[in-house]
Amino acid sequence: MEVPQSPLPHTANELRGALRAAGCRYTAQRAAVWRFLESTKEHPTAEQVYLAVRSQIPQISLATVYKALEALVAARLATKLTNGDGSARYDCRGDDHYHLRDMETGQLFDLPAEFDPQLLEKLQPNLIEELAEKGFHVTGYRLEVVGRFQPADAPARRGGKSRRGES
Repeated sequence: MEVPQSPLPHTANELRGALRAAGCRYTAQRAAVWRFLESTKEHPTAEQVYLAVRSQIPQISLATVYKALEALVAARLATKLTNGDGSARYDCRGDDHYHLRDMETGQLFDLPAEFDPQLLEKLQPNLIEELAEKGFHVTGYRLEVVGRFQPADAPARRGGKSRRGES
């Protein structure tokens, strides 16, 4: 159901081929952005990527980082995860998975739960068929659990935990 991401490249030639297949050029800047995304477990903003990559390529501009991120998204090597306020974070994890979003900070984390490709059918049997009858073709789904993490020194609220659990 989900549009599959491209297999994650391990070499510059594989990255070059994935970009070329999407109609994008391979550049040193795009390779540096890819290497940073691949190396982090965070879901950085474009500004965070820019600050990280700038240490390797001091002359890189924020606009170039945005263009590199969009090329990686076009090549399905990364996913752009937008928020309701228009901000975006980027993820290059190649498997289907869920996210947690801290609504106060905007931070995004991987949810340590197994992805269920049948979740939509479990929520409502025949949902995909009903949507198709209305002209909507489901290609996948995303699940994002939203809330707020409590500060480590705040007492836990009833029914909640005081610290986030990450994988």
